[in-house]
This record gives sequence, structure tokens and C-alpha cells, in this order.
Amino acid sequence: MSHIVGREKEIKELYDLYNSGKAEFVAIYGRRRVGKTFLVDEALKGKIAFRHAGLSPIDGQNHRNNLKEQLAHFFFSLQMQGLRGGKHPSTWMEAFYLLAQLLESKKKADKRQVVFIDELPWLDTPRSGFITAFEGFWNTWGCHRDNLMLVVCGSASSWMLDNLINNHGGLYGRTTYEIKLHPFTLSECEEFFQKNGIRMSRYDIVQSYMIIGGIPYYLGYLKKGLSLAQNIDRLFFAEGAKLHDEYDRLFASVFSKPEQMKKIVQLLGERRMGFSRKEILSKTGMDDCGAATKMLKALVASDFIQPYVPFGKSTRDLHYKLKDSFCLFHMKFIRGQKELEPDFWMHNVTSPSINSWRGFAFEEVCFSHVNKIKQALGILGVSSTQSGWVVKGDEDAEGAQLDLLIDRKDNVVNMCEMKFYSEPFSVSKAYHAKLVHRQNLLVGQLPRKTVIQPVLVTTEGLVNNEYSGIFQNTVTLDDFFDNR
Repeated sequence: MSHIVGREKEIKELYDLYNSGKAEFVAIYGRRRVGKTFLVDEALKGKIAFRHAGLSPIDGQNHRNNLKEQLAHFFFSLQMQGLRGGKHPSTWMEAFYLLAQLLESKKKADKRQVVFIDELPWLDTPRSGFITAFEGFWNTWGCHRDNLMLVVCGSASSWMLDNLINNHGGLYGRTTYEIKLHPFTLSECEEFFQKNGIRMSRYDIVQSYMIIGGIPYYLGYLKKGLSLAQNIDRLFFAEGAKLHDEYDRLFASVFSKPEQMKKIVQLLGERRMGFSRKEILSKTGMDDCGAATKMLKALVASDFIQPYVPFGKSTRDLHYKLKDSFCLFHMKFIRGQKELEPDFWMHNVTSPSINSWRGFAFEEVCFSHVNKIKQALGILGVSSTQSGWVVKGDEDAEGAQLDLLIDRKDNVVNMCEMKFYSEPFSVSKAYHAKLVHRQNLLVGQLPRKTVIQPVLVTTEGLVNNEYSGIFQNTVTLDDFFDNR
């Protein structure tokens, strides 16, 4: 277990399930590259009786792997792991029968058998009958074996939810446990870098999070001895960069209609506050039908986008915003560029465009760590919701945009201002006036009993001057790395 970072909760859950003494059917899902396979390998090392990973839907030559290839690959896994005899299966019914035979041949008294099937959704090719056969394997045979622990993983989170966890057919209520694996937090990223001998300041760790978003697989590409800027050039801009084409691979491997999914994501990347469902349909030209709902649901389940209700609106005004840092970075600096400068990041690291991007990207880091902000404010135990708020101006009045409001049940609204600076932030006279204007606009939307408390969320703290008193609290980077 020395190689794994974080995941203490998930490891304990898998241990407990392994030792439960009854049949277990565990579904693990989460964004691609988030570390699902590594978690199972580390937590159940030496305990797996049979393992198999589905073939990616599309190989390197854009050939779509079909039922025949998937069955052949499954049969080879059976043979390599001890199956003797048996003929090549032509259906999934036959394939799972062979799996049951293999497990029976390996059975030892009171010995737990773990079956691990990775990227399960990839096995469900069109008209393959996979779900029916998988249902039959578990309902007829697997669930009656007290020594069996079936663990399945999938990056296509919506498939996992629809076909397993929320299934209304033969697999209804059959999963005994589910785990959604999330990206690393900032403190887990720091632990990862320390374990791998990579020296990086917290300031740069946050910048790395803005780019690759706490995804362990991407973090593993960073090399020690290089600066963050050098690593970013290696991964995205140099010739043969490891992550240059990752954006397209990511969508092709998870979604059956990747281009339509990218169309939605690219639209949401155009506006920090996102769009309503109606606006998404209008701007993408999609029909208002069940397919659109399924696509939005799939993007949410896979942690690419986030639904939220803007401050002061009802649930009928549900909006969607892009939350995946990797996608946001790709669209800002990679997408649409015909030729990339190999040392682009090193040459532009202090440019106005990258400095501006840092400000917006830091806001997304704050959203993904909003519980750390609440912890620093001492309000984790207070019921609250968080959202953004936009007020459009007119000829006589200036509008305003508030990126993070924490609306609390104790009659307080925290108006959070996020500032990513390399030194303590100083409130100027002009900025103070802007904050006062925003507060005055917000007051008109709140009950009289509600108090507004402005909060500065920044890197190195706040300079004490004649205007700094407008902030009631200051949250710094150290609060984001607090492991309490």
C-alpha cells in the first residue's frame, strides 16, 4: 500500500467488503484517468482470482472494436488465468459460463475469490447482448457464492449509473456497494509530488491543478528536476507531447457520440457562469429531446460539467458550467492552434494573457475546494449552498458578476472574491468602490435579516491598508492544503 496516495476511505471500504463473508458486487466509477484501476490493484493486491479489461471502443487506427474482438480478448484472459479446455465463445452467455467454470476449478475452501472487470462499459458493444448475459451470470450464479467479490470499473460513468447502480431491470438493487472516485485534492497532489521526489511550491501546485486538475494519471507524467513551466511544455507543447491529443482520446474512449459531447463542452467553456439547458440547445442546434438530456447527464456523471442554480433563481433555471480544468486549459491554449511553439509556456509564463487565465482558473480551483473555504470560515457544520450570480447593467447602472456566493442558513451570505497573486493582495480605492457597488446590488436581493460578509480567497494573504477592512475574512493557499 506504500505506492498509493490518499484514498484511505476507499481502501478501507474495499477491505471491509473483502472481509464481509458474503457475495459482493462492487461498482467503481469516475472520470477517466482518475485512478480506479490503480486503486483496485493496490487495495486488493494478491487477492484477484480473475481480471479482465475491456478493449477500448476505438483503437489507434480508428477501428471500432466489436463483439468478436471483445469476446476473443475475454477468452484469452480466461486461458491466461487458468482455463483448461473450452471453445472460443460466440456469445457473452458462453463467455460468462466459461468464467464460472474457471472460478469453480480454482475454488478452495473458505478462500475469497475476487473477480475484477475493468472498463466494463467497453464490453457492451451494440447488439452484443452483454447486459443480459452479465445479469444472468450474477443473478443465477454469482450472488449465491458467499466467497465471491465481483468488482467492476468504468470511466463511462453514465453507463455505470444507468446499467448497474440505477438499473430498473434484472440488475435492480443488485450492486452491493458503489464507489465514485474523485480527482485528488490539492493536499493529495502535494503528497503525490513529495512521494515522487518532485519539489514544487504550493503556489505552483495550485497552478498545476489549474492545468491538469488533480488527475493522478496526468500528475504521473511530471518529471522531477524540471520546473512546472518546463513540465507543461513537455506535456502539451513540445513535439510528441504526451497530452497534446489527450482531449480527443478522452471523449472518444468514454462517449459513443464524442463530437456532440465536445460541442457542449466547448460551448460551456466560452462563459465562466455557463448556460441554461435552453441556451445550450439553442446555441448548439440540438433538438429538445431525451437525447440532449442524456448527454448532459452523461457529462455531469463523468465530472466534466456541473449543474447549479444561480443565486436567487429557482430549480427551473438550472445552469451548467464546465468544471474540468484539463478541458478548460486545452480549449484556452491548445484547441484551434495549427502550430504550437515548443517552449510556449516558458516564453509566455508572465504574459498578460496567461496572468488573466490564472485568475479565471483559480476560481475553478476554489469551486472544487469550496469545503476547504467553508472549513477555514468555520462553517462546515452550517447548512449552506454555493453558486454564482450575474447582474446585467443598463444605461444608468453598472452590472456585476459574483463568482462565488455561500448562502448560509444562519442568515449570512459570504461574498467571496478570488484573487490569484504571487504576493499579498492589496485593496485599492477603485477596487474598494467596486466591492461596495456589488454589495449594494446584492443587498437588494436578500431578506433584511441577512448579513453580507465579504471574504477574500487568495494566495499569500491581505495587505493591511485603509481599504482592507472591507473583507471580514481572508482564506489563503495554506487553508486549501489543510488536512483536517
